[in-house]
Amino acid sequence: MARVLVVGSGAREHAIAESFAKDNSINKVYVSPGNDGIAGTFDCFKYDAKDKNEPFAELYNYIQEKKIDYVFVGNEQALADGISNYLEAKGVSVVGPTSEAAQIESSKVFSKNLMKKYRVPTADYAVFNDYNEADAYLEKCSYPVVIKADGLAGGKGVIIAKDQDDAKEALRVIFFDKKFGEAGSQVIMESFLFGEEASIFAFSDGDSFVSTLFSQDHKALYDGDEGPNTGGMGAFAPVDKFLHLKDRVDAEIFAPVFRGLKSEGMPFKGVLYAGLMIDGDKINVVEFNCRLGDPEAEVILPILKTSFADICEAIITKKIDGFELEFNNQYAVGVISASKGYPEAFERGKPIYFGENLSSMQGSIYFAGVKKQGDAILTNGGRVLCATAIGDSLQEAINRAYEMTECVQFSNQYYRTDIGQKGLKD
Repeated sequence: MARVLVVGSGAREHAIAESFAKDNSINKVYVSPGNDGIAGTFDCFKYDAKDKNEPFAELYNYIQEKKIDYVFVGNEQALADGISNYLEAKGVSVVGPTSEAAQIESSKVFSKNLMKKYRVPTADYAVFNDYNEADAYLEKCSYPVVIKADGLAGGKGVIIAKDQDDAKEALRVIFFDKKFGEAGSQVIMESFLFGEEASIFAFSDGDSFVSTLFSQDHKALYDGDEGPNTGGMGAFAPVDKFLHLKDRVDAEIFAPVFRGLKSEGMPFKGVLYAGLMIDGDKINVVEFNCRLGDPEAEVILPILKTSFADICEAIITKKIDGFELEFNNQYAVGVISASKGYPEAFERGKPIYFGENLSSMQGSIYFAGVKKQGDAILTNGGRVLCATAIGDSLQEAINRAYEMTECVQFSNQYYRTDIGQKGLKD
């Protein structure tokens, strides 16, 4: 019976913790730092990372105190900061790549250069760290053009410029307004890819990998994929119409990337997320993430039939080769409730009310931006929670997810009303 620690504080980490908790081989699940909603079910520990020389020292002491067997890192910033390097050097087993391998997410320039070197299909691109050079490049761009901050920006560092004026404004807010902070010290300009987005994960032990079903995130703020990009407003899985492409994704995307990272001296051990653009028989990588996606994890994990703990142990013991994943023959839909104003300025501290019928509904509420005050749960972030429901059909899962969403209310609540609808059209 193992004790496991999940590192992170969002709805994704809540879903991960729930996956571990329902496994008979897991004795105890801890979450760090977690949030006050997660703390209603799991022991949460907020560690102090102020010591720049040893930001994870307090967390390591907690791991020792609680006799934790291994750590699953859900959060990209912790991975980029070297949590796996630090803990593994102390003898702690970790599911999550080193900071070197995590550059596949923490630096879009690194990721694009890696894809180019190992012939992974992706959009044409150019890299700039100077505003004037980037501005001059706009004269010869084809529009629309995709402008990305190089570093981590919470899933919000991407701007699609419809014309040159839009592009100039994007460069201004990145370089001068520092909208994405140091993440925007370099920018990538990419050719715009047409098609439909989909996501897929691969579990890797550094040598071998196994991939999941496809899911589909809804990144834009408004219905119909309008408005600014967010960290994700909802997701559904599986995406049936792309199932026939899975073997190609394994062969043309995951295999060369994992091989490339190993060749570069940074084997990837953990979960790799591939965000794809699919247009007919064309598959291009939009982005890689060095961890489970959010909100995709909230719809993939609930329909995963294979023991999540077994997957993690196979990663740690380098036994992924030959490992097979099984999923329930069902659909999952997750709807994000956000604070109105997200991804820009929004109000916090709004009481959340949970309807009496919620406990009888088939699904889960995964908490993200919340805090507790007395007995009340208040909003404390842009993305507040995710309501995930399962159904035997996609339409049934959609209906149940929205029933749950309507049972959870707060005064500045906002959610998209079309999550999963694209899956019904084909």
